[in-house]
Amino acid sequence: MKNTLSDLLQSKKQITLSQQLSFVWKLSIPAILAQLSSILMQYIDAAMVGNLGAEASASIGIVSTSMWLIYGIGYSVGTGFSVQVAQAVGAGDIYRTKQTVREALIFMLIFSVITGSIALIISPWLPVWLGASKAIQQNASDYFRIFALSQPAVMLCSVTGAMLECSGNMKVPSILNASKCILDVLFNAIFIFPSRYIQAGSYNILLPGFGLEVKGAAIGTALSQIVICICMMLAALRYSPHLKLTGMGSWKLTKKCMNTVRKISLPMTFEQIALCGAQIAMTSIVAPLGTVSLAADSFGVTAESLCYMPGYGIQSAATTLVGQSIGAGKERESKRFAWLTVTCGMVVMAMSAIIMYAACPAVFHFLTPDNRVQELGIKVLRIEMLAEPLFGASIVASGALRGIGDTLVPGIMTLVSIWGVRLTLGKILSSRLGLTGVWIAMCAELSFRGMLMLIRLSASPHFKLNKPSGK
Repeated sequence: MKNTLSDLLQSKKQITLSQQLSFVWKLSIPAILAQLSSILMQYIDAAMVGNLGAEASASIGIVSTSMWLIYGIGYSVGTGFSVQVAQAVGAGDIYRTKQTVREALIFMLIFSVITGSIALIISPWLPVWLGASKAIQQNASDYFRIFALSQPAVMLCSVTGAMLECSGNMKVPSILNASKCILDVLFNAIFIFPSRYIQAGSYNILLPGFGLEVKGAAIGTALSQIVICICMMLAALRYSPHLKLTGMGSWKLTKKCMNTVRKISLPMTFEQIALCGAQIAMTSIVAPLGTVSLAADSFGVTAESLCYMPGYGIQSAATTLVGQSIGAGKERESKRFAWLTVTCGMVVMAMSAIIMYAACPAVFHFLTPDNRVQELGIKVLRIEMLAEPLFGASIVASGALRGIGDTLVPGIMTLVSIWGVRLTLGKILSSRLGLTGVWIAMCAELSFRGMLMLIRLSASPHFKLNKPSGK
């Protein structure tokens, strides 16, 4: 889809409903595939490390929520730039687009170095703070330390991929993210396990390896991130018709751009801190329940990600479609794009929940050989499937709201939902029902948050269902 959306938005022609549906899926499907590759990478890491035992899995699970916090903050800051790219492309403003790209690269490089340095400093103590047992503290610390060192590549890759998506190019980020999954398998196989022979017919083939176990999983993931970061930046800065850098523009940070980033990203950052901070607090609730519960919780979160992966793919499309429509001054199209994407997200995630409910025994069998972890993981994951349609609504609605720069109120809603429902209810139920109670609390909170986001979307001046159409 080369420039078709931006061209139609800048023309006087009205975009029909069938054309809008076509755009929704043309942008969503590549983004969903990109999310799928990312989730598969998590499955691969979990399965490879799972073969080392429950303690190895728990050592990654204990720091995973802290990693999500850093990922989330980086993504939130990057969104402040990518939304501006979407609106500039929709308005046909080439200079503003390229200037935003330059400022995004400079700011994210500085920000990632600072964030990674902080993570590196706290890595020896983080597992202790989270209540990890002595048996897994060293592995957890090593894993988080390597993750911290990879942050410049992770954040630059994230913001560059987001800007490509918001310019209308979903295909290249999808291909590169799928390639990252393949690289992760190769690097993990080399760094996790020792050198060994495998039999292929009548031949014994030597597979080299370093035998670094949990530390090797972190190194493999970091190397795959670095390689794809380089490729993503080449695709954007050299070959993208919208984003490739020419002689025009400055590398200085401008007040206008940074004020917009602050307006969009600061509420999102607080939202991510509230979300991931609560997840860290939930980890501290789960950790005392034992290694089996901690491993089952970690694998359950990984397994569930396959269900909400389509939602985040459609969310990317929602931000792009609404952002470009607003940039072009087409309010009618932005409203219809918002509700189309939310409806698609709810339907697709309901279908994925039904499939996962039936398939979760096979999924857990793939992720871990431990029967106790499998049994508990299946039980809690099936509880969570009840919340997936409304979880889809919250994901996609927040993406549509980001397209118009509305991030403050959704961030407050997330804060209230996470800390008021999930943590409070989780603390109460965990003492009575163990890990099952924690996941019941998560299910209730996701449903509540979905209803809040739908209310916010319907109340927005841009998206009110009873508001007369604009242009």
